Amino acid sequence: MAVVVVTDSSASLPAALTAELDIAVVPLHVLVGDRAVREGIDPIDIDYSADTVTTSAPSPGEMREAYEAALARSGGDGVVAVHISRQLSGTWEAGRQAVRDMDAGDRIHLVDSLGAGLATGLPVLAAARRARDGAALDVVYDTAVAASSRARTFILVNRTEQLRRGGRLSSAAAFFGSELVTKPLLQIVGGKLELREKVRTRSKAYAKLVAAAVDAAGDDGVAVAVQHLAAPEAAETLAAQLRDTVPGIRELIINEFGPALGVHLGAGAVGVLVVPGGCG
Repeated sequence: MAVVVVTDSSASLPAALTAELDIAVVPLHVLVGDRAVREGIDPIDIDYSADTVTTSAPSPGEMREAYEAALARSGGDGVVAVHISRQLSGTWEAGRQAVRDMDAGDRIHLVDSLGAGLATGLPVLAAARRARDGAALDVVYDTAVAASSRARTFILVNRTEQLRRGGRLSSAAAFFGSELVTKPLLQIVGGKLELREKVRTRSKAYAKLVAAAVDAAGDDGVAVAVQHLAAPEAAETLAAQLRDTVPGIRELIINEFGPALGVHLGAGAVGVLVVPGGCG
């Protein structure tokens, strides 16, 4: 048997990679009116601009069920659970409560990825690849922590209203002024979503995203991801620019933000996520 890696659906990993590496995924909830939908499991059709749509973390009971199944599947080798930043979601805290309620000793290790989307997903990949190669529990855990600490996230959104409404964006966003004539460029720092700068045009914003990725990439190989919400052409354009400008790309993943993140980011959002040193 081998260590099993668990994550949540906000990690936005392509289904093929999740299946290949046998990663367990706990669904976040999207609340549409009075209906709760499990991301990645239940059918969902969302108006991302609607005030009635919001999200919630899995319950401690749901987390415990996932951890117990993963622990059983590992044959006792253990579980490493890598989740969305605790500053952005209650998922990690629900996981912590679940572990406290379990008689699992030290066989379940939790990791706060300090990120969201593929800034969680890329550390999950790094950990799962080590687990697949037979690494011990502590090694898999250390791999996830190290990749999470190296990850850098830059996100371009059309408006910050949804992020402010959900409490995911710091008060610094109040200094944007009119969003009708600016493109808010955000970053995740220490697990928190913050303003990086405001840009006048989308073309300049894309250039800023690429420049940020180049600065963050370093010279020792890098894993890169591009995410988007209903903006596939923009994502492909960014990916092409990154291939041409970021040195030593070992891996480049393009995927859409899932509904749980999309509710807060809004349609048209694009993000670039970088892990210097790669993901195994």
